[in-house]
Amino acid sequence: MNILMAGGGTGGHLFPALAIARELEKEIPGTKITFAGTAAGIESRIVPRQGYDVRFIRSEGLVGRNPCRKLRSLMKIPLSLKDSRRLLKDTAPDLVLGVGGYSSGPVLLCAKLMGIPTIIHEQNTLPGLANRLLGRFVDTVAVTYHDSIKFFPGEKTYLTGNPVREEILHGDRERGRRIFNLDKDLFTIFIFGGSSGAASINSAAGEALAYLEPYRDRIQFLHQTGDRDLETVRDTYRRREFRGAVVRFVYEMADAYAAADLIISRAGATTLAELTACGKASILVPYPYAAGNHQEVNARKLWDIGAAQMIPDRELNGKTLADLIKHMLHEPDAIGEMERISRSLGSREAAKKVVELMKGLLKKKNRGEAGYTACINGSEGFIS
Repeated sequence: MNILMAGGGTGGHLFPALAIARELEKEIPGTKITFAGTAAGIESRIVPRQGYDVRFIRSEGLVGRNPCRKLRSLMKIPLSLKDSRRLLKDTAPDLVLGVGGYSSGPVLLCAKLMGIPTIIHEQNTLPGLANRLLGRFVDTVAVTYHDSIKFFPGEKTYLTGNPVREEILHGDRERGRRIFNLDKDLFTIFIFGGSSGAASINSAAGEALAYLEPYRDRIQFLHQTGDRDLETVRDTYRRREFRGAVVRFVYEMADAYAAADLIISRAGATTLAELTACGKASILVPYPYAAGNHQEVNARKLWDIGAAQMIPDRELNGKTLADLIKHMLHEPDAIGEMERISRSLGSREAAKKVVELMKGLLKKKNRGEAGYTACINGSEGFIS
């Protein structure tokens, strides 16, 4: 059994695909899984570490690009289709799953034209342009939120939730504190702005340290910065004499979640799925340029029911962030209640639900092939 998973670019697209891949291996032993992405995407680093083959196509996004980059992206469309067709012929998948990202569109389009069963998974409340278009002709659509169903044909759209990697659910607090050299007795704040970091969060966190100096002996930080701000943020923590670890990228995400008492992050759908599956208290800072402002829509849902706090990016600065951290430090019961509500929202069966949809498509394909073979055999017998 060969499965091709197309998409990536960011962790928000890639990590649900990895969760589905692990579930597939459990449900259908011996399944061969190949990932399709771009060389510039996070999949080029993460997928090989997870033990899967990753193949690249030439593709770039169109939305939110300046005119020159948009023109370059348009010129790459024929190349992306050519690469996708070659990839599909080389890997001969029985089914293609698209999870969003620059490579998802061309691979799914070619797969459909070649008669290969196709399914997409939409992580966000407001689907992106590519998935809205793909949803019209793929065989099955899986969505994270009920609000997304209206954007796709109802007869082939299913509510599954957002798949979370199983290892995320099994982080160890003590191991996490050892890995990142954290004090086991201090209140730990884990800050990350997505797989590439977030400049506004990095800057506000650095500014917040000045307001948090009276708490220096009570708190410590684990801060994922991305490449660009690593040394600047490290220097800020050193100068302010706060304890913790500042790293470019966290690979041991499960243990980082487990080690943390409070999370400060963006509000991508995959991040929220992981936070709620782990039952973590959080301060969410939605990315302000997300398509359709979907991160703020995501965050407000959690904020409205008490599962998270939220600071819009336009209101984020050192003081607003420090004030909210101090408020939560003084209200441990509020953190406990936030964790309880967050955990009640977590979906741990989403990967299994997506795999069931994939198995259904494969059965349908096999029945179709069997019927075709029976028809041919019957015709041959009649002719003879």
